[in-house]
Amino acid sequence: MNKIISLLVALFAFVNAYSQWASPQIQKLMYATYAIDHLYVDTVKESTLVDNAIVGMLENLDPHSVYIPVDEVKKMNEPLEGSFDGIGVQFQMMEDTLLVIQTISGGPSERVGIMAGDRIISVNDSSIAGVKMQNTDVMKRLRGPKGTVVNVKILRRGVKNLIDFRIVRDKIPIYSLDASYMVTPEIGYIKINRFSATTSEEYQTAFKKLATAGMKSLILDLQGNGGGYLTAAIDLADEFIDKDKLLLYTEGAAQPRQTLMSSKTGGFEEGNLVVLIDEGSASASEIVSGALQDWDRALLIGRRTFGKGLVQKPVTLPDESQIRLTIARYYTPTGRCIQRPYNGGIKQYNRDIIERYNHGELMHEDSIVFPDSLKYKTFMMRRTVYGGGGIMPDIFVPLDTTKYTEYHRNLVAKGIVNKFVLNYIEKNRTQIIKEYPKKSEDSFGKFQTGFVIGDNVLAELVEAGNNDSVKYNDEEFKKSKDIIKLQLKALVARDIWDMSEYYQIMNADNESYMKAVEVLKDDKKFQKSIGRNR
Repeated sequence: MNKIISLLVALFAFVNAYSQWASPQIQKLMYATYAIDHLYVDTVKESTLVDNAIVGMLENLDPHSVYIPVDEVKKMNEPLEGSFDGIGVQFQMMEDTLLVIQTISGGPSERVGIMAGDRIISVNDSSIAGVKMQNTDVMKRLRGPKGTVVNVKILRRGVKNLIDFRIVRDKIPIYSLDASYMVTPEIGYIKINRFSATTSEEYQTAFKKLATAGMKSLILDLQGNGGGYLTAAIDLADEFIDKDKLLLYTEGAAQPRQTLMSSKTGGFEEGNLVVLIDEGSASASEIVSGALQDWDRALLIGRRTFGKGLVQKPVTLPDESQIRLTIARYYTPTGRCIQRPYNGGIKQYNRDIIERYNHGELMHEDSIVFPDSLKYKTFMMRRTVYGGGGIMPDIFVPLDTTKYTEYHRNLVAKGIVNKFVLNYIEKNRTQIIKEYPKKSEDSFGKFQTGFVIGDNVLAELVEAGNNDSVKYNDEEFKKSKDIIKLQLKALVARDIWDMSEYYQIMNADNESYMKAVEVLKDDKKFQKSIGRNR
C-alpha cells in the first residue's frame, strides 16, 4: 500500500510540474497514462498504450486524420516522393519463385542484363525460391541504400546453369503517369494515377511528345486517381488555365483563408479538353477537375467524384511517427466545398460508395438529387454546378455492370488471371516478339488488330481456375467472356511493351473514354456540351 501511495504522490508531482502548460484535460490524460503504466495488474507496453490513445482521439475527429507508426511513414511517402532505392524490377511471386515481369528502363537490373521472364532464385546467397516468401519479405532483401550491392542468381529459360549478377542499387522512379498516346491524329490521351512530386515533370514530358505528334485536343484521365500533393494538382491545373485566375482556396477554424492562383502561361490553355472522373477520383483530382469546371475550361465526363476535400498537415512526433492532421477544407473557385459530409461517423462514411451503388447513383443520373442551396454558377458560361461533396460531371456515364460476374471477379481477385498470363508469356514470349518485333514501326498496331485470345487459351484459363478453387460457371463465363479476353490481351501487351499499350487496349471497354473520343471528334458537340454554343 505504501508503494501505491508513493506512486500516487509521484504522479501528482509529475502532473503538477507540467500544469503551467497543460490544460486540465491534458493533465487528466497524463494522469490516466501514468496510473495505468504504474498500477495496472498486468505488464503494459507504454508505446502501444500511447499509440492506441492517439488513434482513438483521431478517430473522433474526421475520416482523414490518421496516425502513422514509424515503420509505415517511409512506405506511405514513397509513392508521393516519386522514388525509392532498389534494383529496379517489377516482379510477382509465382509458384514460390520470384518472376521478373519487367525491368525498369535504365535501372540497375536492366543495365546488368536481367530480362523479363527471369526467375530470381537467391539473393546474397540466401535462397528465396520454394520458401513461400511474402512480397514484403522479398522487397526487404532487394531494396537498400543507393550504392550498395546485391548479388542474385537467375534461372533463365533456355540456359542450363544459373547466372550470377552483381547489381548496384540505385534510385528507382515511381511513375505517377500511367499512359500517354495519340488516340487519333488530333486527340491525345494522358492518364495520371496519383499526384506526386514528379507528376508535373512527367506530364510535361508526355504533353510535349503528344504536341509534337499533332495533338489539338486532350483527354486527361483522372479515373481512380485518389489524390496526392496539393502543389502537383495546382501545377497541373495551371497548365490549362490562363494567368491570375483563382484555382482553389482553403480555410479552417485555426487556418485563415489561403488562395492559390494560376501563375503562368500553361502549355494547353486553348485546345478542347475532356477530364475523365469517377467515384475513385479524390482530393487532388477533385481540385483539378473542380477548377477546370468552374472556369468552363474542360468538359467533365464520368461519374461523381469521391468527395475528399480535407487538407492534411503531417505532424512528426518525437519518435518519427506521424499524425496527418486535418487543418482546413478545400473549396473550388466558385466556393464549392469538395468534402462530403461525415457527421454520420467513420463507418457510414466508409460505406458511402457502396450506398451510392445500392441507391443506383452509379447507374442512373436521375438518382442524384442536389438541394438548391448547393447550386453554383460557373464563371464564363454561367452553367449550373453543385457543391455538397464531390464534383458532378457535365456528361454522366453510368457504370456498366452487365459483363462483370462473380466468376470473373474471383478469377481476378485470387490472382489467377495474372498468374495465367505470366505463364502464358513465359511459354510464348519468343514467338510473340518474333511476330510483333518491338523495333518494327507499327508492331503494336499490328498486335492490336492481329493478336487474338483464342478459345483454346480461354479453356486453359478455365482449367487454371478449376485447379485453384474457382469453379467454372458457364452462364457467368459467357457474360464475362469478352472482358476476360480483353484483359488477357491487355496484360500481354503490358508485358511486351508498357502501361500505355495496356490502356490502349483496355480503354476499348471504357465507356467514359469512348464518350470523350466521340465528343472531341465533333467540335460542335463539344462546344454545345460545355455551354459555348447555346
